[in-house]
Amino acid sequence: MRTLLLTALAALVALPAFAADEFKNEEEKSFYAIGYNIGQNMASNFAPSKAELEILKRGLADGANSAKPEVTVEEESPKWAAFQQKRRAGIIEDQKAKGAAYLAKAAKEKGAKKLESGLVYIEQKAGSGEHPKPTDKVKVNYRGTLINGLEFDSSYSRGQPAEFPLGGVVKCWTEGLQKMKVGGKAKLVCPAEIAYADRGQPPRIPGGATLVFEVELLGITAGTPPNMPGPGPMTMPPHPPIPPPQTPPAPKQ
Repeated sequence: MRTLLLTALAALVALPAFAADEFKNEEEKSFYAIGYNIGQNMASNFAPSKAELEILKRGLADGANSAKPEVTVEEESPKWAAFQQKRRAGIIEDQKAKGAAYLAKAAKEKGAKKLESGLVYIEQKAGSGEHPKPTDKVKVNYRGTLINGLEFDSSYSRGQPAEFPLGGVVKCWTEGLQKMKVGGKAKLVCPAEIAYADRGQPPRIPGGATLVFEVELLGITAGTPPNMPGPGPMTMPPHPPIPPPQTPPAPKQ
């Protein structure tokens, strides 16, 4: 019944928020962090309305107080997988529609170039020297946001540039950074198809999301092609290195 527990705890996001100095102890902070993290997952998988959050809150209270349930949980639980699949499909469709509109607007910005892949590349500052190749290792500062401006990752926030093989990240980055030179800055507006696709990276990146990256290319380290067993596509990590959120794990049943 772990899913039931996670669903019930997600109702915490409907409760009034507390200021950081209103928590009485570290345990209260942990409970809040657990609730916030589960709420993010709920948003990515179910996108509940305010009315639905109220129902979740009612279920949480009844469960915590051992009250008689208003529905038969054993009858409802087999439906949850299909319910989640349906909700996620709706989230992806909505994200793609909003992303298409955002991409069309971005393509009209001054200096914007829309590439065949769908990437909108906007140079903000010209660099100098060589362009990186997919086999090179790059050093960058960057900030990643959803199209609503919500930041999901930033090397600036961590206070340390990121370094990684350019051929080992999402296609949007591999393609976009090859157009840059050291010292240059650019904005990459990435459709889902060349970013995280329909899978997203919950809870921070919904499936089907168009992403916006502001990237500063700090350096290039020349690399060599990896040893390949034979012809065929390389197996790569799906995204730039994004550290996991520092929140407590979900409680076990």
